[in-house]
Amino acid sequence: MEDINFRKASMNDKPILLEFEQEVLQAERPYNSSIKLVDAYYYDMDDLLSSKKTHLLVAENKDRVVGSGYAQIRTSKQSLLHEAHCYLGFMYVVPEYRGRGVNKSILERLIQWSKNQGVSDCYLDVYSANEAAIRAYEKAGFVGSMIEMKLNCSKS
Repeated sequence: MEDINFRKASMNDKPILLEFEQEVLQAERPYNSSIKLVDAYYYDMDDLLSSKKTHLLVAENKDRVVGSGYAQIRTSKQSLLHEAHCYLGFMYVVPEYRGRGVNKSILERLIQWSKNQGVSDCYLDVYSANEAAIRAYEKAGFVGSMIEMKLNCSKS
C-alpha cells in the first residue's frame, strides 16, 4: 500500500468521520429501507473517540483520512464462553482507495488491538445481501454466525 498510515482517531478527525458515517448510511440504505433519509446516525462519535473501551482507527494518505474502523470491547451474553468480545464497526474506505487493502489492514490492526486487550472473539454485522462485504470479511477469516430477521408489521 502506497504511503498509507494508520493511527488512532482524534477529536480533530470528527468532521471527516461524520462525513464517513453518512457515506456508510447511504451505502446501506439499499439493504435496509428503514434507514431514515435525513437525521440518520449510527454512532455517538464523541463516545467512539473518547471511550477507553473503543479503538477507532483512521487510515490516511498524505494528511487525507481515507478510511476508518473501530473495535469496541463489549460484555458478551451470559450463554457464551467468553465474558467479553470486540465488536467491529464503522468500516469505511473512500471509493478511490478501495481494492488497495486499506480495509484489510484496518481489520488486522483492530483484531490485534482486541488480542492485546485480552479479547479473543470479534463480531461484526453485515447485511445479508451485501455479498461484496461478506466476501471481504470471509477472506479475513470471519464466518457467518447468526442472521437477523426483520418484519415490517405494517405491511403484513
